[in-house]
Amino acid sequence: MTDSRFQSDEWKIIETRFEPERGRDSESIFALGNGMMGQRANFEETYTGDTLQGTYIAGIYYPDKTVVGWWKVGYPEYFAKVPNAPSWTGIRIRIDDEELDLAKCNVRSFRRELDMREGVLTRAFTVVMQSGRIAEITAKRFLSMSEPESAAICYSVRVTGGGGTVEIVPWLDADVYNEDANYDEKFWENESADHDGTRAVVVAQTRKTAFVVATAMENTFDLNGKPANGKTTISKTDRSAGTVFSADYSDGDTFTVKKYVAVLSSFNHPVEGLALKAMSYAGKSAQKGFDTLLSEHKKAWEKKWEYGDIVIKGDIAAQQGIRFNIFQLNQTYTGDDPRLNIGPKGFTGEKYGGSTYWDTEAFAFPFYLSTADTHVARNLLLYRYKHLDKAVANARKLGFTGGAALFPMVTMNGEECHNEWEITFEEIHRNGAIAYAIFNYIRHTGDQDYLAGYGLEVLIALSRFWAQRCSWSQEKNQYVILGVTGPNEYENNVNNNWYTNTLARWTLKYTIDSLEWLSSASRVKYNSVVARTHLDIQGEFNLWRDIIYKMYLPAHHELGIFLQQDGFMDKLQQTVKDLAADERPLNQHWSWDRILRSVFIKQADVLQGIYFFEEDFDEETIRRNYDFYEPRCVHESSLSASIHSILSARLHDTERAYTLYLRTARLDLDDYNREVKEGLHITSMAGTWLAIVEGFGGMRICNERVCFNPVIPAAWNSYSFIIRYRNNPLRVEVNGKTVNVVNLSQASIPLTVYKEMVTLLPGKEMQFRKP
Repeated sequence: MTDSRFQSDEWKIIETRFEPERGRDSESIFALGNGMMGQRANFEETYTGDTLQGTYIAGIYYPDKTVVGWWKVGYPEYFAKVPNAPSWTGIRIRIDDEELDLAKCNVRSFRRELDMREGVLTRAFTVVMQSGRIAEITAKRFLSMSEPESAAICYSVRVTGGGGTVEIVPWLDADVYNEDANYDEKFWENESADHDGTRAVVVAQTRKTAFVVATAMENTFDLNGKPANGKTTISKTDRSAGTVFSADYSDGDTFTVKKYVAVLSSFNHPVEGLALKAMSYAGKSAQKGFDTLLSEHKKAWEKKWEYGDIVIKGDIAAQQGIRFNIFQLNQTYTGDDPRLNIGPKGFTGEKYGGSTYWDTEAFAFPFYLSTADTHVARNLLLYRYKHLDKAVANARKLGFTGGAALFPMVTMNGEECHNEWEITFEEIHRNGAIAYAIFNYIRHTGDQDYLAGYGLEVLIALSRFWAQRCSWSQEKNQYVILGVTGPNEYENNVNNNWYTNTLARWTLKYTIDSLEWLSSASRVKYNSVVARTHLDIQGEFNLWRDIIYKMYLPAHHELGIFLQQDGFMDKLQQTVKDLAADERPLNQHWSWDRILRSVFIKQADVLQGIYFFEEDFDEETIRRNYDFYEPRCVHESSLSASIHSILSARLHDTERAYTLYLRTARLDLDDYNREVKEGLHITSMAGTWLAIVEGFGGMRICNERVCFNPVIPAAWNSYSFIIRYRNNPLRVEVNGKTVNVVNLSQASIPLTVYKEMVTLLPGKEMQFRKP
């Protein structure tokens, strides 16, 4: 069931009630971004009600000192956080010396609308001031996709009920704070403000990391559609600046301010002259004008939707959900800068600090791989490659040697910055997800040059880590991996997590296979990799092969399932049906000790591994494991439902797949976890795309062919999506009887649809009947 706050619409998120108690929720839902910066949907006018101010700039972070009760060797000293940056959205309105504030006015009507097709946020409301004057407000804003350091607001005020005086003050403020600061510290210092008579700018510098941000504005003022003749001055304090416009008004007059903003940082520009450059950028935007900037912005979004849209016919809730998720993914990461990555909350809130998690490779990576140009996914891989030296240093802190690398669970710059021991030290499966992303990229793109130039260095460092992290068990006469946490974070410090052991063994094999391939393909490049990594071919290969052949993988042979870890069957075997509704979610009602002792699973663990390596298992093996683990999963991670949906579709349980799809697609819109006020679940949104394309669409890359085995939920009339293979786009359209595949590229594409193998010629279309 959809949240009644939002109207059903295929392309828009619309709320028609002003609900102060859910204001933070809406600030997250209606947030905007463009890959370089983002903005929560804070009101432009003064608002003294509950709000979480949020302006975020990609690449800028603050090392917030770690809070920990017991310091352990190897702990990171800080948790990297994206600071709430200088605020640029503010427009203060005073009507006859009374400030417009929705927390104090009588709100007659209210409408907020996010147009996902065009990337535009609009708001319209009518209030009765304490004086009796009626103010009708319309506001439109966007963060430019074509000029990603620019944003613009068009804000109109119409006053009825008599004449008087109005004051409009667009302002900038560098005096900002983060709610999630560990020690209530301010993340900014050296704030200043300046102006040149036309434009204003505020400048601030992050403490410790010394990033400098300059936020500038230029404003124009109209009265009833023509330039206004009111009095305009620029005022400033040490940390803020405002353009003060005042004028007399008559009954029914409409004043409009257009605010052109530029946000520049030392992440992309030299510090010297940054303020002047920001003011220049704001001036150039003003010269272009609001309509021109908006038109260019819309065209940029049109290009993204051209190959990135998913169309669902017959189910508006499902359609709205998937477009909302695709929209937010494209707002968060554009792939143009390999220094950037994807935070779990993107630009929508402070939780998780804006840092990169393993979510990128395991969930978000396939979306960008299949919907964008190849360079976008390549840049995500280069992000990790550029951090390889720090991953080696991180492993060294934990006692590993010889070039072994442990990539961070949480990072902003390549250093580990997570401060929970069970994650920092134990959730080492993130190394496997990075290796899998390299494999996934190569099979989709055929970009073997990446493997030779970058990927193999990463794979060798990962394999060295796994070889040292394994230990030989004399009792089992096999290699084991002790003291880990798998994807199911409701288990800590377990031995032989099946998913982790499986990834470790697979990584070693994939590394050897890739090196042997390169040895045959180019001896020169192979020798270069061996030299750069100081690889002991005989000694290291022999050890890796021994581990591959002798890795212990826990299983319960009577049940025919893989065991999540040693001792899993010693737990009281219950299912979610045994839980009372008032005990959910467990993490808000049970002690951590009780959770750890229970059988209940936070998210896919064994099933995550089966999803990755599905081709290694027959259908009955997949079904036995699914039927055992899914009833024990409480889905209290945002990453959980999508993997279960994909496997449900694989097992022909389309009804269950659809239910799980809706949960992941509308997780934030319907606020399943009652935490959307903290920000959106950006990385899990990619799981929604996976649930359709790999779940219902059955898309796989197998033996250098694009394979589809589609099913369709009963609630849908049809659905269609576009994916790229070797950077060549294909459109797939599925209804209850047929599957149409259209080759939108200039290259022939090998296909398998319902086991029928064909080659689809450039520009051609083929139809396949459902068996």
